[in-house]
Amino acid sequence: MKSGSETNDYIAGHSEHTYSIRPACGVGGSALCHEPAACNIDGHDGSLYNVYEDAQTEPLPWQACLTNAEAVKLGALTPDLVLRAFRRLSWPDSGLVVQPPKGKTLVNFDTNFYTTNSDPTTHTVTLIGQRVTIEATPTQYTWHFGGDDADGTSDLTTTDPGAAYPDLRVTHRYIRVGTVTPSVDTTYSGRYRVNNGPWRAIPDTLTVPGAAVDLEVVSATPHLVGY
Repeated sequence: MKSGSETNDYIAGHSEHTYSIRPACGVGGSALCHEPAACNIDGHDGSLYNVYEDAQTEPLPWQACLTNAEAVKLGALTPDLVLRAFRRLSWPDSGLVVQPPKGKTLVNFDTNFYTTNSDPTTHTVTLIGQRVTIEATPTQYTWHFGGDDADGTSDLTTTDPGAAYPDLRVTHRYIRVGTVTPSVDTTYSGRYRVNNGPWRAIPDTLTVPGAAVDLEVVSATPHLVGY
C-alpha cells in the first residue's frame, strides 16, 4: 500500500502511461465500491483506492491510501464526484393530478391527489473518463395541499404516489371555501454504476419541488327537486 505522495511520485515518474484511480472494497480487493475501505498510512487516515495503468482491467499490485483531496487531485472517481453529479443533474418534477377535475372541489369533501411519476429516471455521464450511469427513483412524496387549515393537516409525506379514483390513497378535506395551490415534492433515492459494473447505492437523497396548481374550494347548496 502506498501513500498519496508515493502514488503521485510513481505516476509522475511513469508519465508514458495513463492511469485511473477507483475506490476499492478492501485491502487486497479489486472490486469497485461506492465507499472505499478506510485505511491509515504514516499516521494519516484515508480511503483505499485501486490504481489502474493503461486502461487495464486489473489494478496494479499495490493500492493507494488517499485522502479525499489527494484522490480528487489524482483524478479518482470518488463517491463525492458521483454525489455531486447526482445533485446537479435534472430529475423530473411530479405533475399533480387532482380529482374532482377542472380545478374545483367541494369543502369538507375528500379531494383525491396523485402523480404518475413513480418510475426510475436514468442519466449517463462521463466522470474522470469513466462512463457512469446514475439512476434516480422516487421514494417519497411530500404533498402540500395549499390550505391554511385549522386541523394542521396541510402537508402529508408518503411513499405512495397516490392513485386515480376510485382507489383513493392520498386525500385531503378542505374546511374553508377559497382558492388553494396544492403541489407535490418528490424525493429521489439514487444508485450508480461505472462502465456497466454492479449497481452501488448513493447514500443521499435529492428532493425536486413540484409545480403548484390552482384549485377552487366551493360549497354546495342543496336544492329540492320534484319528480
